[in-house]
Amino acid sequence: MTRLFSRATWTRIASLITAINVLVASGFSIAGLVSPKSILPASYVPTEASFIFAMYAAARTIPLAFIALTAIYRRSESALLMLGTLAGFIQLLDGGVGLLQHDLGKSIGPLVIAALQFSAMFLLYRSVQSSVA
Repeated sequence: MTRLFSRATWTRIASLITAINVLVASGFSIAGLVSPKSILPASYVPTEASFIFAMYAAARTIPLAFIALTAIYRRSESALLMLGTLAGFIQLLDGGVGLLQHDLGKSIGPLVIAALQFSAMFLLYRSVQSSVA
């Protein structure tokens, strides 16, 4: 059976999707620090609590982005598989938060990114496994 893409191609695709994922997540957490109104629902007023929450979001997304981008730079497929899967779960949960807020805009984006992320991780994993066998 011939493969559609090579292992290197799947690694590049997974790297690109993971990089976009972690950079978007970091961007939103940084936006929450700089301009909390931009991420809060329209009827909410930024408070000290929302700023603290944004700091917690940044504390998880910025290090994840740094380490994931380092794994991509080093071309570490095993690290990319783990960190990409983690990033996918984070996006999946972010989509769940959007659903709880009844905000379709904050649900669809993260759920689409999670679906792309999980697809890329699955295809990369399958590519790695088929080249080992």
